[in-house]
Amino acid sequence: MRAYRYRHRVTFDETNLVGNVYFTNYLHWQGHCREHFLADHAPGVLKELRTGDLALVTVSCAMNFYTECFAFDIIDVAMRLGAQGGNRITMTFDFTRDDLVIATGNQTVACMRRDNEGMEPVHPPPDLRAALAEYA
Repeated sequence: MRAYRYRHRVTFDETNLVGNVYFTNYLHWQGHCREHFLADHAPGVLKELRTGDLALVTVSCAMNFYTECFAFDIIDVAMRLGAQGGNRITMTFDFTRDDLVIATGNQTVACMRRDNEGMEPVHPPPDLRAALAEYA
C-alpha cells in the first residue's frame, strides 16, 4: 500500500534527560506528517483551515513503541489511510529508522464546520478525499 512519507531528523530538544526521544514527540511528528501531506496534496484544505471554515479535530490517537531513538537519528514517518467514513478519517503511521520499525500509531480526525451555534460534522472536502484515495 502506498504511503505518504515525511522524513525527520531528531534534535536535542526532542529528547529527555536520559537522552532518548520523549514519547510525545512521536504524536507531534504525526501532526507534521499530516500537515505536510495537506500542503503537498490538498492545499485547498489549508485555505479552509486558515479561514476557519473547516476544522480537522483530532478525536483519538495512539502509539506503540518498539525501540528508542536518539538525537540526530533520521526517522521516516509513513502515513496511510486506515479508514474513512462519515466525517471521520483514520490515518495509520509507521515510524522507521534504517528500515527498522521503531513505532506505529494511528490518529482519527473529524471534519467539522464552524457556524454561529458552534461546530457541526461535515464530509471531508472533495480535494481531501481525492488526495487520500491515493493512499488507501
